[in-house]
Amino acid sequence: MSKVSRTQKPDNKQATSLKRGWTTGACATAATKSALHALIKSDFIDPVTISLPKGDTPSFALAHEKSGKGFAEAGIIKDAGDDPDVTHGAMIISRVEKGAENSGIVFFSGEGVGTVTKDGLPIQKGEAAINPVPRKLMTEVVETLCKEAGIPTDIRITISVPDGERIAERTWNPRLGILGGISILGTTGVVHPFSCSAWIHSIHRGIDVARAQGLKHVLGATGSTSETAACELHEFEEIAMLDMGDFVGGLLKYLRSNPVDKITLAGGFAKFSKLAQGAMDLHSGRSQVDHDWLATTPVPNLNQNLKQKIQSANTAMEVLELTQKNGIDLAMPIALLAQASALEILRGAPVAVEVMIFARDGKLLARTDFSS
Repeated sequence: MSKVSRTQKPDNKQATSLKRGWTTGACATAATKSALHALIKSDFIDPVTISLPKGDTPSFALAHEKSGKGFAEAGIIKDAGDDPDVTHGAMIISRVEKGAENSGIVFFSGEGVGTVTKDGLPIQKGEAAINPVPRKLMTEVVETLCKEAGIPTDIRITISVPDGERIAERTWNPRLGILGGISILGTTGVVHPFSCSAWIHSIHRGIDVARAQGLKHVLGATGSTSETAACELHEFEEIAMLDMGDFVGGLLKYLRSNPVDKITLAGGFAKFSKLAQGAMDLHSGRSQVDHDWLATTPVPNLNQNLKQKIQSANTAMEVLELTQKNGIDLAMPIALLAQASALEILRGAPVAVEVMIFARDGKLLARTDFSS
């Protein structure tokens, strides 16, 4: 029996023991609520509690307070829990001011929050990179507090993240045309450990931008080596290079309903062995290469002695080296099986798939034709 099922899932016991966190959007909402309360009543709420879309009511301690004539600021340190989130520990600051009469609620990007410069994103060009759900949450906070105070909802909200421009260099924002800092994200307000929702969200936005720019061919690479090597074989525009990482499932499932004509999947032998087995998350902590399964790969000259060596090998790289020393091409069959798995995930979407497998030094080991 295969050691890796077709639907690989993390260990539930491990998942439930991990601490969840809160999105930048949740932090911005809480900071806005406290700052607006201070603007209206000269009193910051600390801790400040908010309501999130799925019923969660987290409380946040303030890490920054500032007020002056016509404005108030509140800041919260983002806690991503046990999720490896690049914005963990960042200060999310909301500055609120009274706006012009009948101006309504207007959002601005302050220091470290990006500005949208390309089509294809859920926010219009020229707008602050504050996504729709955080905007909605902050709007609801403003409407509630202003109604209680009997004042108009003409409020300017500026979200800032000191050091956000540096943090953004580790995100997709520069490639997506979001310049000047990070995005304020979140659909539920909750960060689930190792769901890496922000990364998958960025993959989706990357596809949206590529489609909006009329691109017909995109690249999903597991890392920089495979991305660079694939770009030597195809001339990809920068916005066509989707930083897929381990989330091949997240990319391909989004392409089902948001297709492009062609996608090249590029990665190493070990990760694409997992895809060939049916795994959709290629991270070493969430899926493993099944050496028993590799030993059953239908290739010529794979005798019983070599099969036993494959089964007892320590790593996928050792398996690859064993087969190469014996004149056996295992990379190509794995590439074809990975392609078949990718097409299975796409479920008939009109997307042609090419798979490239590269060695760690960027040498091409296998390349399929495009298939759909």
